[in-house]
Amino acid sequence: MMSCVRVFDLPGAEKRLKELNKSAEKEGFWGSPEAQAVTKEISYVQSRLDRANDIKNEFGEIEAIAEMLADGSDDELEAEFYTRAEKLVKTIEDYQIVILLDGEYDAGNAILTVHAGAGGLDSQNWAQMLYRMYMRWAENRGYTVKLIDELPDQEGGLKSVTVSVNGSYAYGYLKGEQGVHRLVRISPFDSAKRRHTSFSSVEVMPVLPDSVEIEIRPEDLKMDTFRSSGAGGQYVNMTDSAVRITHIPSGIVVSCQTERSQHMNRATAMQVLRSKLFERSQRERHEQLESIQGEKRAIAWGSQIRSYTLQPFQLVKDHRSGCEIGNVQAVLDGDIDELIMAYLRTSRNGRQKGGE
Repeated sequence: MMSCVRVFDLPGAEKRLKELNKSAEKEGFWGSPEAQAVTKEISYVQSRLDRANDIKNEFGEIEAIAEMLADGSDDELEAEFYTRAEKLVKTIEDYQIVILLDGEYDAGNAILTVHAGAGGLDSQNWAQMLYRMYMRWAENRGYTVKLIDELPDQEGGLKSVTVSVNGSYAYGYLKGEQGVHRLVRISPFDSAKRRHTSFSSVEVMPVLPDSVEIEIRPEDLKMDTFRSSGAGGQYVNMTDSAVRITHIPSGIVVSCQTERSQHMNRATAMQVLRSKLFERSQRERHEQLESIQGEKRAIAWGSQIRSYTLQPFQLVKDHRSGCEIGNVQAVLDGDIDELIMAYLRTSRNGRQKGGE
């Protein structure tokens, strides 16, 4: 049971609840601007503690049943033991996910973009393989995916593709996929059958609620329209309904060509732009903190987060968590939950150590 206490960080949660309640007891608190945020956090932390205590109590009762079974056989008691133990395991797994996905926007939808790196057909084919991997993963979880923009290459593969992934905790699960993904294999495009290394990058942003204010001045935007070349049928291909928006101060360019009207494409592109500007501001703030703390990390193709090796051996390795999986084909078919959860646990452990 002590391992559960460490995983759930009960002492930390209890300490935080005391701090919050102390703040709420201050004179004039209920009329202050932070009252709503504090009461919301009190409710969240208290809920965490209640669930953890329920788990702790249930574990104690199951442990007592195990002790009784050690003294003598009882079929009915044994059946109860296995039923309750199985249910408790599922409860703990669900609770761990709630703890790991506790970011402000983790529970919402995500915008995911895959970009091919330098390397021509090999990298474009790799981008298409990654895109397929995420689509299979989303399908397996029951999420819905909406294509926003796609830039295929005439010879094959994808130069880039942007989709929204819609479902409970889509952003929380996918946020750790952001970064450079490296593939090592015998190139299917090399007649000499040599081993090639390809790179693709993945961007993941939350779909922001309307209540989140992101300042976008109309004079900072340049909007271009063009004829769609993507999905959507004959109608979109006959009109200049596709939209490309450039945010001049940041240089960020977004486009959408999958809706049936220019107005709808513009609205979707603006949604993507809001998310990109938000993610950019968060990243800049994080980098500023790292520079203050003296941490320096190269942002380059060499700083891949994960490697997928098909030749000369088969292995997927996440370089942040150390998680390794030998069944590469299963991963490429969308079985990436183990990689995702390993990263989330590593990330949370890192945050806890950083706060000590």
